[in-house]
Amino acid sequence: MQLRQALNAAVERLTIEHVPSPRLNAELLIMFTLDCDRAYLYAHPERGLAADEMRRYDEAIRRRATGVPAQYITGHQEFWGLDLIVSPAVLIPRPETEHVVETVLELARLGEGPESQKRRTGVSAPRIVDVGTGSGAIAIALAKELPAAEIHATDISPAALEVARANAARHELSSRIKFHEADLFGGLPQGWFDFVVSNPPYVGESEEEHVQLEVRKFEPRNAVFAGPTGLEVIERLIPQAREALRPGGWLVLEISGTIAEGVELRLSGWSDVRITDDLQGIARVARARK
Repeated sequence: MQLRQALNAAVERLTIEHVPSPRLNAELLIMFTLDCDRAYLYAHPERGLAADEMRRYDEAIRRRATGVPAQYITGHQEFWGLDLIVSPAVLIPRPETEHVVETVLELARLGEGPESQKRRTGVSAPRIVDVGTGSGAIAIALAKELPAAEIHATDISPAALEVARANAARHELSSRIKFHEADLFGGLPQGWFDFVVSNPPYVGESEEEHVQLEVRKFEPRNAVFAGPTGLEVIERLIPQAREALRPGGWLVLEISGTIAEGVELRLSGWSDVRITDDLQGIARVARARK
C-alpha cells in the first residue's frame, strides 16, 4: 500500500472512532512508524509501505482508536522545545504548563528572588525545587534556561522518577538536577529554596465527567485528580512551600480556573499574589512571595 493510501485509511478510521484531530494523529503515527518528518510525507506520497511497516502502523492506529494517547504510543512529547520521553507512569506534558516555566524565568531573570543582588554579581544562583516532577518537564526546562541554578525535583512515584531521570540524561542534565522520591517535600531542607514550582494534581473528582475520556482512562489518576474538590494537594503544598522557601522566595503553581478562587484564598498571608491566564483566558498560574 502507498503511503498516501495508508494515511487516508487511517484518517477515515480515526474519524469514525471520533478521535480528535484525526489527520494530525494519523500523520504523527506514520511519522513515528517510518521515523521521518512531515516534509517527507508530503514529498513521497507514493512511497510503498513494507509489510512490517504496515503492520506496525495498523497497530499504532488501532491503539489510538481505542483512546490510548498518541504520546504513549510514540513514547515522546515535546515540551519547551525539548523532546521528552513519556510513559503511562507520567502525566503527558502540556503546552499550558510552559506558562509555569515562563513565570519562573521572568522572576529569576528580573532578579526578583530573595538573592537577586548576589545573582547579579554571579556570587549566588537560584535554588529551585520542582514538586511532583512527573516526566521532569519543568525541572529540565528550567535547567536548560538557568545554567547556574541548583535544581531539585521530587515525586512520590518511583516509576515517574525513572522517566524523569531518563529525560535528564537524554538532555545531559543529570548532574544539574537532584531527584528525590518524596511526598511533596519529603526531607528537603527548610528555608533554603528561592523558588518552589509545581504542577500538582488539581482536578476535583466532582469534575471527572468533564475530563477527556483518554485522560481519565490512561493518564495516572493520582497526577490528575487531587480529591473531591481539586484543592486537596495544594492545601498541603502551600504551607510546606512556605517552610521550604527563604524569606522573599517565590511559589509558582499551575492551577485551573475552577480552583483559582480557592487557591487565592489559601495564599492569604503571602505577598505579591497574582493569578495569570493562559492563552485561552483560563486562570493557569498562581504565584506568591513568602
